[in-house]
Amino acid sequence: MIGTAGQRRPRKIREQCGSCPDRFAKDKRQVAMNDSDTTEEESSTDEEERWKDVARAAEIPAEYYNIQKLVKYIKAGNQTATIVSLCCLQDYDLRVQINQFAIQDIGGLDVLVNILECNDTKCCLGALTVLADITLNIDIRKTIVDLDGIPLIVDILNSSMKDLKTMAAETLANVSKVRLARKYVRQCGGISKLVDLLDIKTSILQTPRNQLTTEEIEFLDMARAGSRALWTLADSKHNMEQMRKSGIVPLMANLLKSVHIDVVIPIMGTVKKCSSEPKFQLAITTEGMIADIVTHLNSENIDLKVECSTALYKCAFDATTRDLVREAGGLAPLVSILKDKSVRDNKPLIRGATGAIWMCAMSDENVEQLDDMNVVHHLVGLLSDECDEVLTNVTGALSECVRFKQNRKAVLNSNGLPAMVALLNSSHAPLLENLATAIKECAEDPESMRILEQLDAVRLVWSLLKNTSPRVQANAAYAICPCVRNATDSAELVRSLVGAMELVVGLLKSKEIMVLSAVCAAIATIALDQTNLAILTDLRVIYKLADLVNTTDDMLRMNLAAAVAACACFGNNTEELGRLRTVTPIVTYMTSENPLVHRTTAMALEKLSMDPQNCITMHQSGVVPFLLECIGSTNKELQLAAAGCLRNIRELALRAEEYMLKIDDD
Repeated sequence: MIGTAGQRRPRKIREQCGSCPDRFAKDKRQVAMNDSDTTEEESSTDEEERWKDVARAAEIPAEYYNIQKLVKYIKAGNQTATIVSLCCLQDYDLRVQINQFAIQDIGGLDVLVNILECNDTKCCLGALTVLADITLNIDIRKTIVDLDGIPLIVDILNSSMKDLKTMAAETLANVSKVRLARKYVRQCGGISKLVDLLDIKTSILQTPRNQLTTEEIEFLDMARAGSRALWTLADSKHNMEQMRKSGIVPLMANLLKSVHIDVVIPIMGTVKKCSSEPKFQLAITTEGMIADIVTHLNSENIDLKVECSTALYKCAFDATTRDLVREAGGLAPLVSILKDKSVRDNKPLIRGATGAIWMCAMSDENVEQLDDMNVVHHLVGLLSDECDEVLTNVTGALSECVRFKQNRKAVLNSNGLPAMVALLNSSHAPLLENLATAIKECAEDPESMRILEQLDAVRLVWSLLKNTSPRVQANAAYAICPCVRNATDSAELVRSLVGAMELVVGLLKSKEIMVLSAVCAAIATIALDQTNLAILTDLRVIYKLADLVNTTDDMLRMNLAAAVAACACFGNNTEELGRLRTVTPIVTYMTSENPLVHRTTAMALEKLSMDPQNCITMHQSGVVPFLLECIGSTNKELQLAAAGCLRNIRELALRAEEYMLKIDDD
């Protein structure tokens, strides 16, 4: 450190840091383990060592020794010599690896960190300028953390000098790529200080740089550096929450209105990372950022487009946000990215654009606009992409679009079905989820179903039931329903698949509600054929269905009742289901507020009421008032099923009454 007499004192090793309590008493490896909410994958030690050895194996240039001489002058010289040496160091390209090694090999990092403790602003500024360049090296970043440099850099953010704060933020932007550094910055109170750097006048943000005064440029550079540091720090969920509490949301909204791309890109990157958190998603919408994000989506800057499209992808889970994207004109630039073949190799951009279109297509109004842009044709063209994440987004978007009849035809006319069926051999679970959903919708179209049969798609979809992912299993089971229902010879198709029905019945043992519900829907469709129903009965399907009747989940109730209705009318299944005590639990389904549950429940009760004992149980369970109410429904299926059940109960009552009268007469 530089003293008042211009001499440097040896740096003391402190046991306690006032701004970072108990930090030095902890094992850094343990602290790193505790801060595990990061998206960064650290390089392994072996890889780093190989990287350094390769760099050093090259011929050492003269600059290496010149830089080491300057570091020696910094170590041994007075205050003036230190400042001059730091200035001379900046004449070299410190972004080159060999020059970074020159400083590190001679112990220059310890000296530079030591200088940060001095009161001389010129020395601090020089040291920070050097550190901002050399911390591009991952090994140097870790060394800075080990030398306890983070608290010193954070303390400099309290300075009144704008250039000092700017360089401190630039250095933190690099060093914070180390997970442990991100934790230290938060513990030392650095996040709130960095957020304060973003507080800049709107007039500066909206004025071109060449028209700004020197002081305004300093404010602008300070905001840019703060944005870069927060962009890196946002890799931690704890840090994102701290940013939100520090009031970053309105400041981000203000910075997004900037005309300065070098400011917008890092703040847009921060918005993208924070938009994965629900609290930030709501704040981004309420602060009106969506319109600004869409505006920047039209930028010529590819990096900015990547950040904008990915942010929309993360935010558009909400229906309100999807509407805002449409109203701001965001769908057209997203589709234009798909059309631009020159950016096909930019996977982050394509992934963000297709993901945003997928989310936006969840709203019917957005699909109407996307149809006008012929989006289905462009999505089908991306089914040949080799990136699983892109394919997942593309098939997700297609699954939303093909909910509409005209888009099923568009997929068929674009020759998209063969490409989709070919992807069923993938092992990427999210992709298979979306593929099953897309094929389910396409199978509703008779012409498309003929093509799917020719491509042996039903067998491939059925094989997805063996997948270990519950969501893949559920979506595949739902896809089986229209495939079986609309196949040319559905009964024979099912029986031709070896072990198909055994696989379906076996999934009734699943612990996942979504899987059970989907499988029940599939069984209800398969059992429409009497031969298939006989096979299912031999597989003891009604016993497995009976085990599920006490559920409270409405979706499972709906499909389970449909399965019971389909299986009850074979052999003595009706009597057996009554013996298994399924009637009373099914009657309780009528208390649900979901009219779809009422429909399938009435259908099941109608079939079960074919057995006199079941009619008695239903009557005792109080089903009659519910059935009378269902007769007044606008749903004809529900009306007929309720009326049929009441008829069976009434017929039993009449027969019983006639029997009693006959006994009295005798």
